[in-house]
This record gives sequence, structure tokens and C-alpha cells, in this order.
Amino acid sequence: SKARGRFKMHRQNKLFLAMFSFFVLAGAMLGPIYAIFVKEIGGDILAAGSAWAIFMIVSGIGILFMGRLQDKFKSNKNFIIWGYLFTSLAYLGYFFVSNVIQLFLVQVLLGVGEMIVVPARDSFYTKYLDKKKMASQWAAWESLWFIIAGIAALLGAFIANKFGFKSLFLTMFFLSLLGLIISTQLKDKNEH
Repeated sequence: SKARGRFKMHRQNKLFLAMFSFFVLAGAMLGPIYAIFVKEIGGDILAAGSAWAIFMIVSGIGILFMGRLQDKFKSNKNFIIWGYLFTSLAYLGYFFVSNVIQLFLVQVLLGVGEMIVVPARDSFYTKYLDKKKMASQWAAWESLWFIIAGIAALLGAFIANKFGFKSLFLTMFFLSLLGLIISTQLKDKNEH
């Protein structure tokens, strides 16, 4: 009973972590083998680095502006859904990539998804935290990310090795769709 109380978390954050898990699982499948995919479509080390830079810079600049915009809204749910919709579409976009320019465009789409979802996602999770258990509840999110990403790295490498990158991208897309479906079930505090 005491142990159960220690790990008690608001139902919305449990639902949130389930949703987040599917997106981490989907996204982290490609990470460690990303450069191999870039090489397969005719890119080199510079192309791999440039593609990653595009994603990071679009995300970083966009997150700053989206955070300010989202401060004006009471609800985060729609931003979470839209951000993850763009992310899912980017994962599907990888399936159709056959050259570096197309990859760069998908990276922009992925960055747009990230810039929309990150401020809303962080704000949503924070609203439901138990103020006396902030460290442990943030630790639940962060440890989940590391564990799921580790599993995803192995799973993604296995799928790409056994069935090819196309199968990997479809797997990423379908896993992200499960997360997207869960995101529609979130209830923002301001919706009640």
C-alpha cells in the first residue's frame, strides 16, 4: 500500500506516458542506423549530418516561438495531436524518400511536428504532476524514454536488417499512429 502510494500518478499522466512510449518507440528505431539509411539513398556523412541539423534547427527555433504562442491557449491537447500527426506523417514520409533532397524535406516536416508538440507536451505533463513527487514523476518520464529508446534501437536494427528500411518506416508509422490515437483520449485540465 505504501509502495503503491509512492508511484501514484494522475490518470492523465499515465495515459500521456503510454502515448509518449509509442512515439519514443517509433522515433528511436531509426536513430542508431540513420547514417546507414542516408548512405542507402546516395548520401554521405555530410548529408547525414545536414539532415540531422535541419531537424534540430527547425525544431529548436520553432519550439521557442511555439512555446510563446501556446502560452496564449488554455488547452494543450490540440497542439499535442497536431504535433504528433506531423510526426507520424514524417515517419511515413521516410518510406517514400529516395534521395537526399527528399530526406531534407521529411526532416523539415519532422521538425515542424516536434516544434508543435514539445511545448504542449511538456506543459500538459507538468499540469498533472503531484507537486510533492515532482522529481520521481519527471524521472518516470525520463527513465521511460531511455528504456524504450534502448529497446527501439535493437528492434529497429533487427527490422531493418531482416526486412529492410521500408518495413522499418512502416513499423514506425503504425506505432506512431497508436500513440496518436491515445493522444485523442487525453483530457486537458482546462477541458473539464
